[in-house]
This record gives sequence, structure tokens and C-alpha cells, in this order.
Amino acid sequence: MAHCNSDCWLCDLPVGTDPYKGCSHGCTYCFARRFSGQIGEEPENGDSPSSLKAFIEGKRDDTTSFVDWNIPIRIGSLTDPFQPIERKKRRTYEMLKILVDTKYPCVICTKGEVVGDDDYISLLGECNVLMQFTMACSSYDKLEPNAPPFERRLEIMKKVSPHTKRTIVRIQPYLHQHFQEIFDNLKRFKEAGAYGVIVEGMKWGDKRKGLVKVAGDYTYPLSVITKDFLALREEAHKVGLKIYAGENRIRSLGDAISCCGNDGLEGFVPLTYNINHMIFDKKGMVCTDAMLQPNTARAIAGRFDNNNISKLSFKEAMDRYYKQHTKSVRETFGLQ
Repeated sequence: MAHCNSDCWLCDLPVGTDPYKGCSHGCTYCFARRFSGQIGEEPENGDSPSSLKAFIEGKRDDTTSFVDWNIPIRIGSLTDPFQPIERKKRRTYEMLKILVDTKYPCVICTKGEVVGDDDYISLLGECNVLMQFTMACSSYDKLEPNAPPFERRLEIMKKVSPHTKRTIVRIQPYLHQHFQEIFDNLKRFKEAGAYGVIVEGMKWGDKRKGLVKVAGDYTYPLSVITKDFLALREEAHKVGLKIYAGENRIRSLGDAISCCGNDGLEGFVPLTYNINHMIFDKKGMVCTDAMLQPNTARAIAGRFDNNNISKLSFKEAMDRYYKQHTKSVRETFGLQ
């Protein structure tokens, strides 16, 4: 079943489903590797084409009980839906057929080559899809040993982009040492059909020289990521791209508070009752009827030590988290 994770406290599109468990790209920086099993396994949480259809038809689990609108769903949140195993098992293909039939809004992120196959492009052209391609520059190729190289991904994006509602480039993670190469690629992204780019600084789990600790991770000092982002923003606007800050501390510097590139896209209505909007866009917050019902807080309950939190309404739990974790919240959003 499609699920919502505890990142809903700061993520506007936190509902997703995975066609596979495990990923073959072998990216050295990937946080999801610790969740991976044998490549091509079915997810243990029951994610499948049939469970995607059930969610679209209105069925909810305990993590999505607060969702009473057609929130865009992510296809592939812990794995790449277009990794090579897809050509054999075609679980993503089956999901796409459902999305064609229902026209349900979806966000699909990939660095895989299969998405460029003609039969997949044909389906994508009939989907209500916001397509995201993860790429930055050729210097990343050594960090992504089993994924298509940067230049190949750029070719694939150019081929796929005309068949999507919108195409976004995810520069995630952003590595400061490759600033100039990424800067120079912005024009190429635009020429290949991108609407905008997302930038999020790399996070490490261990202490390293020149980094600062932010909410349990080590990352670039705020001054460094801000300077780089502003320079990238100026160039992005110059070449006709939107730019979004996946980096929480500089979220407000992007062209929209929702960082996935769904702003202004008809039917792509995000979650706005979260701390991201409490801080940066209070007037834009919407609390739906389902969010007021008891026992709808399971998604965010994992952020608390108290197991009884899930019995609250989604709204109550979100409000309580903001009040009880003010220091860490402010640190996460660069307000200290």
C-alpha cells in the first residue's frame, strides 16, 4: 500500500510507493542503501501495482489516513523504478498502466535508462506525471558506478521531456567542489527540456573537516550553501529555469516553498499543513477534514518518543511537534 513517512513534517509530497526493494545503481552517497535487499525483490511492505490502484481508489493505511484529496504520489521513493531489472519484471510498467487509466497525479524520479524505451515513453505521454531526473555533472559518474553516465542521462531526458507534464532535474546531492561544472550545465538542462532544478547539499553521517552538524547530519556551513545556491539561482533564471531548494535551511530562497517543482501544475496539490509551511508560508496552509480526525497521526508519530501520539489527529500531532521540538526545528531550517 502507498505509505507516508515521518518526513511529512517538512516534505510536501511525502506519499510514495516502490515497485522494487533494492537498487542496482550502487551510488556511494545513497541513504537508501541501508534499506536495500536483493535487487529486484518485491517490497516487504506490500507495495505493488494492485496496492497503488487501491490507494487511488481511496483505500488508506494507518500512515495515509489523513489524506482525503488526490495528493501526488511518488513512484519510487527508496528505489529507482527504471533500474535494469524493470526490463525483466516490468512492475513499474504495470503501475504506469494504472496511472494512464486513472490520470492520477504522480511524481517519478529516476536516473535509469529504461525510462527512455519507446514503450515506456508512450505510457508516460498518457500519464499525469511530473518527471524528475537525478543528475548533476560528469564528475559524479564515479560516484554512481552502475547508473547510466551523466551524458547518457541528459540524452534520455531530452527524449522523454516532451512527453511529461513537467521535467525537473534533481541536483541531489549537491557537491560544492563541482559547483562550476554544475553551473555550466544549467543551460544544457534547459535545452534538454527541464522546467527547473532542485538543489540539496550533500549530507554525511560522520564528522568531516569544514562541515557543520545539522540535525544529526554533517553538511556544508550555511554561508557556503547559500552563496552557491544564490549563484546557481541567478544563472538558472538567466537561462530560463526555475530553481528549488531541497536544502531545508535555504528553502525560502527557492522559487517555491514546495521544492519538488509542482508549483502551479494543475492537479498537483501538495501537503501544506506541515512545519515547512508553518515557518515559511503560514497563509498557504490548508487543514483538511481528515487531518482533524483522531488516529490520523501515525505518519508523524515516529518523530516522537511517545507511542500514544498516533491516537491524535494529524493536525494536533503536527502542532505539538512544532511546539515540543522548537530548537531542532529551527536548526533544521537554518533559523539559529
